[in-house]
Amino acid sequence: MIPRYSRPEMTAIWDADQRYKIWFEIEAHACDAQAELGVIPKEAAAAVWARGRDKVEAARIDEIERVTRHDVIAFLTNLAEHVGPEARFVHQGMTSSDVLDTCLAVQLARAADLLIADIDRVLAALKARALQHKYTVTVGRSHGIHAEPTTFGLKLLGHYAEFQRNRARLVAARQDVATCAISGAVGTFANIDPRVEAHVAKKMGLTVEPVSTQVIPRDRHAMFFATLGVIAGGIERLAIEVRHLQRSEVREAEEFFHEGQKGSSAMPHKRNPVLTENLTGLARIVRSAVVPALENIALWHERDISHSAVERMIGPDATVTLDFALNRLAGVVEKLIVYPDRMLANLDAQGGLVHSQRVLLALTQAGMSREDAYKAVQRNAMRAFHGEGSFLDFLRADAEVTRHLDAKTLEAQFDLGYHTRQVDTVFKRVLGE
Repeated sequence: MIPRYSRPEMTAIWDADQRYKIWFEIEAHACDAQAELGVIPKEAAAAVWARGRDKVEAARIDEIERVTRHDVIAFLTNLAEHVGPEARFVHQGMTSSDVLDTCLAVQLARAADLLIADIDRVLAALKARALQHKYTVTVGRSHGIHAEPTTFGLKLLGHYAEFQRNRARLVAARQDVATCAISGAVGTFANIDPRVEAHVAKKMGLTVEPVSTQVIPRDRHAMFFATLGVIAGGIERLAIEVRHLQRSEVREAEEFFHEGQKGSSAMPHKRNPVLTENLTGLARIVRSAVVPALENIALWHERDISHSAVERMIGPDATVTLDFALNRLAGVVEKLIVYPDRMLANLDAQGGLVHSQRVLLALTQAGMSREDAYKAVQRNAMRAFHGEGSFLDFLRADAEVTRHLDAKTLEAQFDLGYHTRQVDTVFKRVLGE
């Protein structure tokens, strides 16, 4: 995490003081449950809350850990310095992973809540701009080459639908990762009642992990980070579209250029797609967390800590980076400058070649074999492609073509409105009536 690509709401989740606050709440809620079960005195549980809440000190814990070489023990030692003799009842029957894994679940769930809100902002921006340009005709491209007409609204609607899917994936991943384990050494509950786990889970907004092996199974975390990686892929797909459309020879859309903004230290005329280029890079960072998360699934027996260092890094880095990227993407879409006239000019840049399939189909409907029709259309298309003249003019002058299609029918194949007649159908599929 670096401040340049961080937002305070997300970084706060991973702050050391916040982490220790969550640790305290887990321990204190466990004490409450133990007290209700008669395992520890109720006075001891009350003392933990009264003397320990908001008292743990990150700097002091770090100092103790330099001696103990164990972060949870350092935390418990610092907590005991404030609670006093009753602290001997804290952590009864628990193991470090009960605290660490449950805390991580809380942090990832809270991070997911912020990311879901971020996606909602992206969705709102995409929906508004898609509706605005529902019938703004532009050229569709396959392999980067002009294909057939589409609309800019349809382009954006496709990204909207993708982020709808990503939102659903993240909601599911949040539910999957938000589990609590308070099961003790090797997960047998030998020294702690399962009712303690249920109580802590309820208080922390989690569900109970059905089978913990002293750690929560890491397939849950792998799915969470894989979902973040898929979302990052969606960000990059849209970012690359904007980058391509902003190229000087295309210039159909571009990022908003702020007053006073400068694009190059050497060339004053430059307006570079710096935000979407940045998004492409940030997406790579988020995706880089996926493979380590997958490799964390395979731990030795009931537990090891090979996953620990990985998660201490990818947890904050992936969520903070994705949070920043989603909000940057929303801003790009909200302020995107669109050039419909340039879209039309580019659409017609090759003299109507984008209508070649319609002519092909019309010829087959009129009786030509598909192979002969393809040859006739292609030979005229290639002349227009090489700048010799108009595609429609070449077709009009081709005796084989005009033998099957009269001038009026030929011209009808070049109607742009034909390509937008089902746009409303697609929008209804995604947005409803």
